[in-house]
Amino acid sequence: MDVEEMASFSFRILIVDDEPSIRQMLDLGLRKEGYVVKTAANGHIALELIPEFDPHLIILDLMMPVMDGNDFCQAAPEISQAPMIMLTAKNTAAEIVMGLRQGANDYLTKPFHFEELLARIEVQLRNRYPELTGQHSIGAFCLDEAHHSITFNSCPLPLSPTEYKLLSYMLWNPCRVLSKSSILNYVWSYDFEGDDNIVEVYIRYLRDKVGDKEHQWIQTVRGAGYRLVPSKHIVDS
Repeated sequence: MDVEEMASFSFRILIVDDEPSIRQMLDLGLRKEGYVVKTAANGHIALELIPEFDPHLIILDLMMPVMDGNDFCQAAPEISQAPMIMLTAKNTAAEIVMGLRQGANDYLTKPFHFEELLARIEVQLRNRYPELTGQHSIGAFCLDEAHHSITFNSCPLPLSPTEYKLLSYMLWNPCRVLSKSSILNYVWSYDFEGDDNIVEVYIRYLRDKVGDKEHQWIQTVRGAGYRLVPSKHIVDS
């Protein structure tokens, strides 16, 4: 997969849980992290979604009506090779061992911290799809998705999470003009209610980080947005 293909690429995650509140929380949280998400209330619905959605990873509850997590783990591999993370309110060794033996790749006991789930998701995706989560050289930049880090001319950039998300978005869209609204939607999400001048503020932060006083790396395209040029070749505005 080349850089242009990766520009529009997002991992797809299927959530299988009979609790609406869990589905809604995970759906919202994972979408904000940049994942494409579908949800299902039980295993049967999930199996029907898999052929078309083709998830990269599946998060499923152990105890569900119609088809529980263990039965789903046995049936899913026939139509999907996606790794599975099982959520369970039971933390006994016997239940956990059964889930792993049925085909789950990892488990997390309820209640859980969303940040821990994110970390486990990243581990599974990195192990299953190393070609999609490794280091990518883009001109003078090197993007390491697995460690959420970016180097510029071989020097690590000290980036905040928001700065990283913005710069990685621009790196997956090299030399393309990105409108302020598209940046807002991707980095701050569609429900952002603050001042859209925040984009200008963070563009300035990034320019400071790479020493771009002349705006040669991150260019302003008047009336259209911003464009990142990842090499020494400068695109005329």
